[in-house]
Amino acid sequence: MIRLQKYLAWCGIASRRKCEELILKGKILVNGRIVTEMGTRIDPDKDQVRMDGNPVIPPKRFVYFALNKPQGVVVTASDSHGLPIALDLMQGVKERIFTIGRLDLETEGLLLLTNDGELANRIMHPSFHLEKEYVVTVFKPVNEHNLRWLRKGIMVDGKVTRPAEIQMIEMKHRFVRYKVLLREGRKRQIRLMFKAVGHPVTALKRVAIGPIRLGKLPLGQYRPLSHKEILMLKSLTGLTHPKGVSRTGKMQTK
Repeated sequence: MIRLQKYLAWCGIASRRKCEELILKGKILVNGRIVTEMGTRIDPDKDQVRMDGNPVIPPKRFVYFALNKPQGVVVTASDSHGLPIALDLMQGVKERIFTIGRLDLETEGLLLLTNDGELANRIMHPSFHLEKEYVVTVFKPVNEHNLRWLRKGIMVDGKVTRPAEIQMIEMKHRFVRYKVLLREGRKRQIRLMFKAVGHPVTALKRVAIGPIRLGKLPLGQYRPLSHKEILMLKSLTGLTHPKGVSRTGKMQTK
């Protein structure tokens, strides 16, 4: 027997956190009945799971992609308000995939997509502290006093941010750019951090997630992750051999 949200994630529906939301919203049926209890366990060999009328079954293979998301593209389809969504850019991908985490509408850069719910859940989980690198553009240099606060941790929405690495990488007449390394991913965190010290962000770009770098991937384009990149992600998140999955790819329920 296995928890329903874990089975949904394994089947590539979404990350485990998002799958929990789907259960709570009554989107999942088990043997024809809506299930909303988080502790529900199922037997994948006996129970029939459906979402939106379609059977939920494990994917034939896992796929992993990196996308260079442009500004003005939203990550989730549920609240797009008619704006283009990231999945629209994944033309040619036949598998049902979803994004790992989010990027704000105004932020561009690296976004990971997959149908591997277990890996997605671990990449997003704060306990793994997977480092994310950003290029931040502001109008003028941040003084050393405020840089120390940003690096040490600053109060944002009633909670102090984790220590961050911040380094100036370019200064010109009309703008200054900083490299920022974060090990947490709170909503609009970098924008709120710099705004708190009087330096509103004029442009923000994510260039790396853990070992995966954006590199020279053109804006609006995607590429499959290499075998080496996938192994590095799994190693960093404790999934060198995916938990709950045998070497043959069959789901282990015990």
